[in-house]
Amino acid sequence: MGWIDTESGGYAVTLEGTRVLCRNAAGRTLKQVPPKLKDDPEVVRLRQLAEWLERHERECREQVDAWLVRSLPVPVTLLARVWPDPAWRAALRDLVVAPVGADGAADVARAGFLRDADPDPERGLGVVDLDGDSVRLGPAQGVESVLIPHPVLLLDDLDELREFAAELGVEQGAEQLFREVWRRPEDAGAGESGEGAVDEWRAYADGKFEQLRHATARAAALGYRVRGGHAVCPLVEDGRSLEAAYWLGEDYPDAEGWTGSLEWRDRTGRRLPLAEVGPVAWSEGERMAALVYASRVVDEEGDAR
Repeated sequence: MGWIDTESGGYAVTLEGTRVLCRNAAGRTLKQVPPKLKDDPEVVRLRQLAEWLERHERECREQVDAWLVRSLPVPVTLLARVWPDPAWRAALRDLVVAPVGADGAADVARAGFLRDADPDPERGLGVVDLDGDSVRLGPAQGVESVLIPHPVLLLDDLDELREFAAELGVEQGAEQLFREVWRRPEDAGAGESGEGAVDEWRAYADGKFEQLRHATARAAALGYRVRGGHAVCPLVEDGRSLEAAYWLGEDYPDAEGWTGSLEWRDRTGRRLPLAEVGPVAWSEGERMAALVYASRVVDEEGDAR
């Protein structure tokens, strides 16, 4: 974007990324926009545009994160359509993608780093695979959609992918390869089914917050909804909608709060036995609980409560 003259003599403004810059009549770029230009129409217009761009970038990252967390196949044509947008491209570029077959299963063995998306169906997506080869994934190759795999689904190749990403200088706009992963312990609900099965995980219970609102604010700041006393993370695994729910409490907001158990529910609200919780749902549910729990009260001796 070029420089735009303001109504205040000699000053001009422009937008660099999402930051409004100003220069004076001598052509020197100032450290900040002078207060007297605060209400100048051009400054107001650029600041509104900057706010919209910031919101748009955040929404793009959130949508890509939702595709990853919910294991949702994304049409190749959709990626090609949004790719020219710098905000979408920044969120998508260098993510690991895997082709989805006609049976709906992702072929993780053919996964690679997304480097390009072309609307031409003969070209489709440009991907660098683990052998360092550039390949195309699209309708011409029999690929209509791709999965942005959660890292827990890439565990067999995760170390190799991380090393290769470092070699390529990859900087992912959405947290994927370096997202922390939790795996369900083998003895968590093992062999339990039917009535009396273990359906709650208490590794993050009994975390103390001086006020309940501190816990709910922490959850909201991390992007989780708070409903019915729980921090909630909506998920999809193997085509099934479910949610992870972590108890924060539903007392007065300024009352002392203690965290409770983490549980997973299906779309009817039924609590799932731990043995039925899939790898992505487990990892994301425990990630939510761990991030909230990390903000609990720590006493003077350094012991967390």
